[in-house]
Amino acid sequence: MLIAVVGASGVGKDTLLDRSRVALQDDQRFRWARRVITRPAEAGGEDHDAVTEAEFLLRRFALSWSAHGLRYGITEADGAAALVGHRVVANLSRAILAEAATRFPLRVVNITLPDSLRAARLAARGREDVADIAARLSRVAPLPPGLNIIEIVNDGSAAEGAARLVAALTAEG
Repeated sequence: MLIAVVGASGVGKDTLLDRSRVALQDDQRFRWARRVITRPAEAGGEDHDAVTEAEFLLRRFALSWSAHGLRYGITEADGAAALVGHRVVANLSRAILAEAATRFPLRVVNITLPDSLRAARLAARGREDVADIAARLSRVAPLPPGLNIIEIVNDGSAAEGAARLVAALTAEG
């Protein structure tokens, strides 16, 4: 099963994924997809495989997409693991969910946050200016209909949010 963790920039996906990975590190059912991104490793954010545009185009992916001027990919090995019984947890774009649902058994965990808190988190990251943050806040990306979706509002502490994510990841069904 592929478990897609999605949500707008600034809702805390990376923090919750990092904490959940630690909490579930001994659970052999789980595999944590490491994204391949055309973003330098030193740019901050999630731990990822940093590649150039040319390197990205030479690779084969189970899923790939473009967003915010970058390319993202999930490896074929992670895709194969999702088909043979592992719970592969991946930070995905909402735009790729419909395609993912045609290729994998799919559960979606949609992390949300009120815009005022999201704006503060985006500003604290220091990667974008005020105009870029306003543009991110104005984007609306609805989830495709018919998916198995679990909603998490990440408006508490990081520990509370991670506990909610662990519960969603370990839920049966």
